[in-house]
Amino acid sequence: MKIKSQKDFFAGLMFMAVGGAFAWGSTNYQIGTGARMGPGYFPLLLGVLLALIGAVVTFKATTVETEDGDPIGRWAWKPLVFILAANFAFGILLGGLPNLGIPPMGLIVAIYALTFIASLAGDQFKPLEVAILATILAVGSYAAFVWALKLQFQVWPSFIAG
Repeated sequence: MKIKSQKDFFAGLMFMAVGGAFAWGSTNYQIGTGARMGPGYFPLLLGVLLALIGAVVTFKATTVETEDGDPIGRWAWKPLVFILAANFAFGILLGGLPNLGIPPMGLIVAIYALTFIASLAGDQFKPLEVAILATILAVGSYAAFVWALKLQFQVWPSFIAG
C-alpha cells in the first residue's frame, strides 16, 4: 500500500480515531432504538458516521494519485495556540474559577473575549470587523439561549447585573 496523499491519509486516520472514540464513549449511555432514542444514540451515530468518513478519506488517499504526494506541512502553532486560548478564556469567563478567585463574567463578556482572542489566530486583525462580529454573536447567543430557549445562566458580570 502506497500513500498517495499524506494529508488525506492522516486526516482520515484522525477522523477514524475521533469517531471511534465517540462511538465507544457513547456506549456508557443508554442507546435505545430509532423510535425511542436514548442519550447515547446521537453520539453513537455521529461517531460511526465520522469513522466511516475517515475510512473513505483514508482509502481515497491510498488510491487516488495526487500531484506531489500532498505532503504534510509544518504545524501552524499560532492558530493552534490562539484558538485553544480563546476556548479556555470563554470557559473561564463564562463560569469563573472560584478556586482562584476569578468570578464568572457572563455570556456577553465571554463571547467578546472568545471572538477577539480567536481573531488573533489569523494573518490579519481588523478590530472594527471583529467588534461587529462579536456583537452579532453576542446578540444572537442571547436571543437563542436566554430569550428563545430560556436557559438560566449569567449573562452579565455580577458588578453590572447586581
